[in-house]
Amino acid sequence: MMPGMSPGGTVFYKRSNFVAHLPASYLYSPSHLWIAAAGEGLWRVGYTKFATRMLGEMVDHQFEKQVGDAVKPGEILGSVEGFKAISDVYCIAEGKFAGGNPVLREKIELIGEDPFGEGWLYAVEGAPDARCMEVESYRQLLDTTIDRILEKQKTEEGT
Repeated sequence: MMPGMSPGGTVFYKRSNFVAHLPASYLYSPSHLWIAAAGEGLWRVGYTKFATRMLGEMVDHQFEKQVGDAVKPGEILGSVEGFKAISDVYCIAEGKFAGGNPVLREKIELIGEDPFGEGWLYAVEGAPDARCMEVESYRQLLDTTIDRILEKQKTEEGT
């Protein structure tokens, strides 16, 4: 078991006032999405806890793609609307769009409440983007991202 790993298969992460338990078996994108195997050639994708914290409370979502449409990494699949902003939902896999999470139509709050579980966004039949990384690399990305935010806050407070 790797350092910081819990018996449930998550890696504990803490930086400044941000804390998360990152599923060790998931892959992570530089845009703070996760992707996890959900069956033979089927992948589920969702926002990381960091992404949901940045977006705030979700109020709506939509997908522009239809089930079976070809998709590729970086492509916009739809959007989510939060109290803070509307954000595009990007594809982090190559293959065919397998649909959005039907549960979110009734319980959009699951995106924030259970981002690594029931709050998944969409599924793709295919393969993850080559830029997706293992949990340890994602932890390093979070360190860099959070440090940049803290540095910016310090600079703004000093002016």
